Amino acid sequence: MPHTRKWSDEYVKYGFTAFLDDKGGPVRAQCMTCHFIICNSNLKPARLRDHQLKHPTTEHEQSLEALQAKRARYEKKGTLPQLGFKPVQKPLLQASYEVAYQCIRAKASHSAPENLMKPCTIRMVELILGTEAAKKMKDVPLSNNVIGGRVEDMSCDILDQIVEEIQASPTRSSLQLDESTDVSNLSQLVVYTRYIKDGEIKDEFLFCLALQTTTKAADVFRLLDEFFQKHQIKWEKVGSVCTDGAPAMLGNKSGFAALVKERVPDIITKHCVLHRHALAVKTLPSHFKEVLSVCVKVVNYIRGRALNHSVFKLFCEEMGSEHQVLLFHTEVRWLSRGKMLARIAELADEIAIFLREYQSDFAENFEDEIFILSLSYLADIFGHLNDLNLSMQGMFANNIDCTEKVEAFKKKISLWKRQIQGGNVGSFPILDEKHGDKTIQPMLVENIVAHLSLLETTMAQYFPMDHSFPEWIQQPFLADMDDDDNLKEELIDLQVNQGCQTKFRTLPLSGFWSDQLVAYPGLAKAALEMIIPFPTTYLCEKAFSTMLQIKTTARNRLQIGLLHDMRVALANTKPRIEKLVAYKQQQKSH
Repeated sequence: MPHTRKWSDEYVKYGFTAFLDDKGGPVRAQCMTCHFIICNSNLKPARLRDHQLKHPTTEHEQSLEALQAKRARYEKKGTLPQLGFKPVQKPLLQASYEVAYQCIRAKASHSAPENLMKPCTIRMVELILGTEAAKKMKDVPLSNNVIGGRVEDMSCDILDQIVEEIQASPTRSSLQLDESTDVSNLSQLVVYTRYIKDGEIKDEFLFCLALQTTTKAADVFRLLDEFFQKHQIKWEKVGSVCTDGAPAMLGNKSGFAALVKERVPDIITKHCVLHRHALAVKTLPSHFKEVLSVCVKVVNYIRGRALNHSVFKLFCEEMGSEHQVLLFHTEVRWLSRGKMLARIAELADEIAIFLREYQSDFAENFEDEIFILSLSYLADIFGHLNDLNLSMQGMFANNIDCTEKVEAFKKKISLWKRQIQGGNVGSFPILDEKHGDKTIQPMLVENIVAHLSLLETTMAQYFPMDHSFPEWIQQPFLADMDDDDNLKEELIDLQVNQGCQTKFRTLPLSGFWSDQLVAYPGLAKAALEMIIPFPTTYLCEKAFSTMLQIKTTARNRLQIGLLHDMRVALANTKPRIEKLVAYKQQQKSH
């Protein structure tokens, strides 16, 4: 290891002063005449004397007293101004933070402010306010490194606020987490949290960190546990966890849920409702499976070939069709199947003519009435399934609402079976339009009933009847409570409160119980413990879409900055820019 030399005040007579950087490196010497910095290894009289010989005689023959006075003036004035740097004024510093915030919220790169926004702003100001005003805009610091630093500052400030809010939440928080790979094939773990803030339920982005090696349950748990330890969050503050349901997440013995239960035995672990829904609707009887396979091949034949796609698009335009483009089927996308089938059913006549002109083997399928009616039914039933899926997406969804929607859909399946068996296809609008007034064929009735029965079975398998929600949570002014006398007293007080009855009619369920935390704390906390848990990993899936926008192929080396960019882009909490600016100004003054 190289020897570190120490500074001696005797070196002042050679025209040098001590130089220390802000990274804690070894002391170096800086010339008070030309501001040149000499490294620590050359910190010896001979090297310093050699350097001073480069300056005019009047400079290096000054008395020691004159040099010491010069050193005092030099250090008081500061090194950065001597090198040509100017302290950033507060308005310019704040403008830099504001631009960085808007830039990342728009998922733009760090170089966009300097390369695009700044030239445009200067030109607009010059045209509208004049040349003098435009000159001021040139001083706003917007370089790539500056924006990166601003984003990191804002990200840390946002996280500090979120951690404080989690600690202050009157109820335990909920987590949802999921893992996916980015553009560089690196596994990224995204975690969201939900808690109570000022009497309202708040969903917040927590972090996005890379799983450097394997993606086992132990790796996921270790990453989350390290984050909790670093920010002093206790596991006891977590009441529920929602995951995508992969074996590594929900394994009974070594899965993530099992590891969390070892730390918090009473924690609630949930399998994402949307992932369960996707699994439940995958199975199809052989007849409909063949119809779906033909539809996928037809789409690939037309849309997957550039010439066929262009000709078909022009053909649909000439026929006056509402849509001219077919949609690809992507298995991993929840809504893809329903949208693809609906578009094919809409353009069935155009597809039949096109395939006939091109003498395709698939042409005979679109001339078969049973095939067209089967396609229409599939478009209808997957349209209903898509509607159910969409109704359970979004922020602030809760388990009670999702459970009610799934139970209602399961009852609709039984109703549709009876209607189809009676020859009524009114619940399937596309099938009803294609079928007209004809009598529905027995074979088609048999196939539809078989699929509905299979769907009913899989839905019951993935969504068993859930009676875990006490009735008084949803109907506090009608239901009774038998198991807790202490909470029952609060419930009685609540039921006779006319003001609360008015709020119950106007506020959503979560908002109503959050509003009762002060007046009826025990009752409200018990209700919110049931409402706060995440039912889906929708926010994580949404975050992965943002990750694809931020970490593109052009920015595939972005790793540490990805966390800060995503937090600023996705967090509902706003950074305290004025506080950050004041802190920066204070740093510059010392």
